[in-house]
Amino acid sequence: MNFGIDRLLADPQLRAPLAGKRVALVAHPASVTADLVHSLDALAACPDIHLSSAFGPQHGLKGDKQDNMVETADEVDAALGIPVFSLYGEVRRPNGQMMSTADVFLFDLQDLGCRIYTFVTTLLYLLQAADGTDKSVWVLDRPNPAGRPVEGTLLVPGAESFVGAGPMPMRHGLTLGEMGHWFIAHYGLDVDYRVIAMEGWTPDAAPGFGWPEDRVWINPSPNAANLNMARAYAGTVMLEGATLSEGRGTTRPLEVLFGAPDLDAKAVHSEMARISPTWLAGCALREVWFEPTFHKHARALCSGLMIHAEGAFYDHAQFRPWRLQALAFKAIRTLYPDYDLWRDFPYEYEYDRLAIDVINGGPALREWVDDAGAAPGDLEAQAARDEAAWRGQVSGLLLY
Repeated sequence: MNFGIDRLLADPQLRAPLAGKRVALVAHPASVTADLVHSLDALAACPDIHLSSAFGPQHGLKGDKQDNMVETADEVDAALGIPVFSLYGEVRRPNGQMMSTADVFLFDLQDLGCRIYTFVTTLLYLLQAADGTDKSVWVLDRPNPAGRPVEGTLLVPGAESFVGAGPMPMRHGLTLGEMGHWFIAHYGLDVDYRVIAMEGWTPDAAPGFGWPEDRVWINPSPNAANLNMARAYAGTVMLEGATLSEGRGTTRPLEVLFGAPDLDAKAVHSEMARISPTWLAGCALREVWFEPTFHKHARALCSGLMIHAEGAFYDHAQFRPWRLQALAFKAIRTLYPDYDLWRDFPYEYEYDRLAIDVINGGPALREWVDDAGAAPGDLEAQAARDEAAWRGQVSGLLLY
């Protein structure tokens, strides 16, 4: 199959509108061609493309920044001599000076298909910066490795943030090219927008269910190490708002359902099965022990559960990571009623709300976890309603 960048490079007719234009590229380490050439280098080698600037999202163009709220500075590319602007530094929205450096902005980021993954918000901010101007935005489309399934409650009005670009569920089921169309329609933007679509993407086909077998995995961010993580992320990312370890400081971050030195993972697993066995479907959970070298519970032995949404254990239709993570929180709250579960610290430049509420786009999940009388059916009813509403909104935007 061909990603958007590969089609653009191979087809002079697709590149023709770029003639005489200054071109900027928004990229990160996973922005590579089928031959593993970085998109910046591949575009610079095209004699009919004039690269005038580049942009890096969270974690930087080089992908070297490890954690949230670790900023990247602007720089000049040593080989090309063009400015490289950070969209996770002094600003997160492109300013006028940045926008003045190009006529067409090529957006070539590998996403994870999750609302909280900030590359989707960076796309919105770029579209808003181009709104009502003569600037063009092209998305060079890439797969959604989590595929088409939709899951989670919709972000509620007023809960927007850098990890909440709009009223979408946690697991949105779109490619970034498709998401750009939704942003333009939802926010009423006036932008010269186009998608260089993929060829041959089959999001419902085994075994990849969104990720093609003929493409290697390259981390789009430092802790996105493999396809298993990408599938689990719509659930495990909520651990960033909890005192539980998400596995940062180990070799498999964001692939664990939780880890903590003062929890009994086997007991939590049993309680999860008692509360809602159907929410355990589609993957295998394995008891693990790990000692983070940094971050939460650094140098402490943690008891946890590892998610295996891969191989023979994976059922694409049944696996629901957002519900699975909610269930783990509920089981911990049931077994340990007084556990200090929710982390109270600034999260992605939000200082007045609990991190779990910022992450989940509202307080509904936390309130369900903390309400001893709330049953799985209560959260299911709200989520199912929101998921159906979202599918209805985006059904006409699907390109594949």
